[in-house]
Amino acid sequence: MKIISAEFIKSAVKPDQYPKTGMPEIAFTGRSNVGKSSLINTLLGRKKLAQTSATPGKTRLINFFTVNEKLSFVDLPGYGFAKVSRAEQEKWGPMIETYLRERVNLRLVVSILDVRHDPTQQDRDLIEWLRHYGRNHLIVLTKSDKLSRGEALRRRRQIAVSLGLEGDDAPILFSAESGEGKSEIWKAIQPVLLQKQEPVSNS
Repeated sequence: MKIISAEFIKSAVKPDQYPKTGMPEIAFTGRSNVGKSSLINTLLGRKKLAQTSATPGKTRLINFFTVNEKLSFVDLPGYGFAKVSRAEQEKWGPMIETYLRERVNLRLVVSILDVRHDPTQQDRDLIEWLRHYGRNHLIVLTKSDKLSRGEALRRRRQIAVSLGLEGDDAPILFSAESGEGKSEIWKAIQPVLLQKQEPVSNS
């Protein structure tokens, strides 16, 4: 997709604060410091649209961005080892789950893992939750440039097996440095933009 415009819309904590754009949304989620903001910036051809930081936990709100005035990227708070208070971390779970469960605009969840590390229990819990509730999701393995090509491919196979992924569901290798995987991710995003999405049930 050719990016003509990409702008920050607003931050939100609860549903009544979500933007009422009606645009289809692509949400990005992953462990703190996994390269989520760098992935968003690379996809949009911007350097600093989504905030990046060496300090885990930089994103603490649900941040909405409009792309070409046709769709929205949603940057969700990272989970895991963020250096913030436990009380604040405990607020993130319900905030993220409410968005993922109730947002009708949501078309795809991009779940981001570091290719160098095995999926954590939190990673697995999130992916199982998405499967259970029938949310479209895509697994992206960041920082592929940190490994040799052979090692990156080996790690992708290992992670795919551990998560029960195969065929078209195989994870996409991505590097913010080289741009590897950028076109593949956009290719995966395009079809879901035309799909209608209903809120998932609480069952």
